[in-house]
Amino acid sequence: MKKGENLLEANETVLYQYYVSKGCLRTYFIDQAGKEHTLQFAINDWWISDYTAFFSSTQAIMNIECIQDAILYKISKKGMEELFLKIPQLETFFRKKMEGAFASFQKRILASLAQPAKKRYLAFITTYPNIEQSVKNYHIASYLGITTESLSRIRRENTKK
Repeated sequence: MKKGENLLEANETVLYQYYVSKGCLRTYFIDQAGKEHTLQFAINDWWISDYTAFFSSTQAIMNIECIQDAILYKISKKGMEELFLKIPQLETFFRKKMEGAFASFQKRILASLAQPAKKRYLAFITTYPNIEQSVKNYHIASYLGITTESLSRIRRENTKK
């Protein structure tokens, strides 16, 4: 995929989940006021999809944008099930990946509810050490749930130390 292309748009049918071999993508939601809320970044060796729609066979509520040229591999639900039957160890591998992802999402939700913006930013740069140079400031601010001005202020304060 090329930078700027959309892998998925809200209301589309979600048939696949994608493995990111190279590049960077983001999953985001657009609220009723038209504001974007970035939910996830996916970089090398990460998986991405609208998982609610993928696992429940419903329409997408998320959008996925390629923010850095990417090489992706896709797999359908049916394809996964067939692989799990042929290679049972693969089911264990994916279950462990999903458990880790679920725990990460839960930590992110708790951080968004309870941590100040500066702590969320520090956690972001720890989790995604190579992403900051690759994405636009408003993507990071959207992910952190803050304004771009607040992000700039936090960065300035962080570099003074």
